Amino acid sequence: MSDSVATQIVQRVEIVRDFARSDLFDRTFKEGMALVEETAAYLDGDGRRDSRLLNREDALAYAGESMRLTTRLMQIASWLLVQRAVREGDMEAADACEERYRLTPVQSSSADGAEKMPDGLISLLDRANRLYDRISHMDKRMFIDAESEVPAVNQVLNQMQLLQNAFGAATEARQ
Repeated sequence: MSDSVATQIVQRVEIVRDFARSDLFDRTFKEGMALVEETAAYLDGDGRRDSRLLNREDALAYAGESMRLTTRLMQIASWLLVQRAVREGDMEAADACEERYRLTPVQSSSADGAEKMPDGLISLLDRANRLYDRISHMDKRMFIDAESEVPAVNQVLNQMQLLQNAFGAATEARQ
């Protein structure tokens, strides 16, 4: 691993640690977890009642949208919990940089039939989508954009450095 790549990794780890300790993370974590709880309460209470008032076709659309909502919230919660694990020392920041902890693209909700959905579900979908977009932006800036910022390795200079290290070590060994 070249020095520039190693330096980039160290910088990335520091960014992850700094974010996990930030006020922005605190606010985002609280907002995300509150939205998860609010959604669970809605889907188990008023949402269940609201879905029973829908015709069969709209009830199926409601079920699909509620599944998309819960999937999106699980991704948000998972990402936030990884960052909290870094903050609390339960996970190394370098581990949090692994691809498996990145947000995955989500299928956007269809606008068809949205006017027939209960207002409570529409509100939760909108808030979850906005939060997901913000977290996705943070994830991209912290991890994905960082990879593109890694300077390209000059193979010739890299090989020259390896030769110099090898022959320099051999010369020192003879002396």
